[in-house]
Amino acid sequence: MPSYINTEMILESISDGVFTVDMDWKINFFNKAAERITGIKRQDAIGKRCNSVFKSDMCQNQCALSTTIKSGKPIIGRSGFIINQQGQKIPISLSTAVLRDTQSNIVGVAETFRDLSEIHSLRKELQGEVSIGDMISHAKSMQHLHELIPALARSDSSVLIQAQTGTGKELVARAIHNLGPRRNFPFVALNCAALPETLLEAELFGYVRGAFTGADTNKQGRLEVAGQGTLFLDEIGEIPPAMQAKLLRVLQENIYEPLGSNQSKQLNARIIAATNQNLPDLIQKGLFRQDLYYRLNVVPLSLPPLKDRKEDIPLLIEHFINQFNTRQNKHIQGVCPSALALLISHSYHGNVRELENIIERAFVLCQDGLIQVTHLPEELQKLEQKKTLNTTSLQHCKIQNERTAIMQALKNNNNHRLKTANELGIHKTTLFRKMKKLGIK
Repeated sequence: MPSYINTEMILESISDGVFTVDMDWKINFFNKAAERITGIKRQDAIGKRCNSVFKSDMCQNQCALSTTIKSGKPIIGRSGFIINQQGQKIPISLSTAVLRDTQSNIVGVAETFRDLSEIHSLRKELQGEVSIGDMISHAKSMQHLHELIPALARSDSSVLIQAQTGTGKELVARAIHNLGPRRNFPFVALNCAALPETLLEAELFGYVRGAFTGADTNKQGRLEVAGQGTLFLDEIGEIPPAMQAKLLRVLQENIYEPLGSNQSKQLNARIIAATNQNLPDLIQKGLFRQDLYYRLNVVPLSLPPLKDRKEDIPLLIEHFINQFNTRQNKHIQGVCPSALALLISHSYHGNVRELENIIERAFVLCQDGLIQVTHLPEELQKLEQKKTLNTTSLQHCKIQNERTAIMQALKNNNNHRLKTANELGIHKTTLFRKMKKLGIK
């Protein structure tokens, strides 16, 4: 090796993250790749304990560094994930080795880790999983939406999202905003059903000092705050008739006046509206303006309810578990097969929001390991006891639930079939036979 090349230069040039800790678990080396993968600056990591720097699913019971210190043996290619500075989950493969001084005494541990995000994305693509912004799905009923959103993001046309409450209307709007040229400008949301008419007008258009009693200063409206970004108007069907006329003028002329002002302001934001109501029915009843409906409904989007895309339930459960693990600093590994079967068979009148609330509730009761049936709401537990389903439906549910339970157990055990069979309480040959019958590779 040439004299001008040293070990540190090599470690700084490789694409894998590398860091080392001493026997007090304090980081004393942190290379450039580690900075890039984690989003953590070197100066913010050096001298600090590794568990205060990293957010990982392995920092508690499965700490690779601790295992290596105790055994003196390296760990090669262990899978896991870290949470970077932006709160994103980064799948990694890591390896560890002890560091020894000239007398062969252990003085610390080194860890290398590789970002597997691209491989993870390719695997999800092969499995038919699609992710747009915070929306994840592999349901066929969502395919048209995933194909349409990127095209909508490039346009400035008004969009009307029609869907039941809790299906993720705001996620669709955010995805359109984040994938388009306005992504560097604000995304502003306003729930039109949450405010009375007078407050709604003030929130939307803003007001000037003296416009009404209590208006001591000028205030920007949501139209102005959005700037060149996106204004998302949720529950647009709840807007009173007088406000509908004012909003129509904004959309027709791209101008508006704050309350108490006689000076017009230019509308620069894109408008995306959403409703859980049938607007044509409201038009027939004289409760919604037809001309406003046509202005908003340039591009209609329909978001299917969760009961029509149940194949997404395991995917959404995994997403919410990762989310709550990060927020609550827990290490819940997943859902047991029996609980998963109940979650899939539920009807979800509250859609995705209801599923999220169920998982959040389970996190209160479950401290670690797998979420069990006892961690689910009582009404879900009672589903297990219902015997009123007809034979055909019951058989169909049984097949679907059995397939989902096996796939979830395989995932929990990193596709190790013997461990999977043990978790499911069946013999491994029974597992192989069921996998073949159900078409599980």
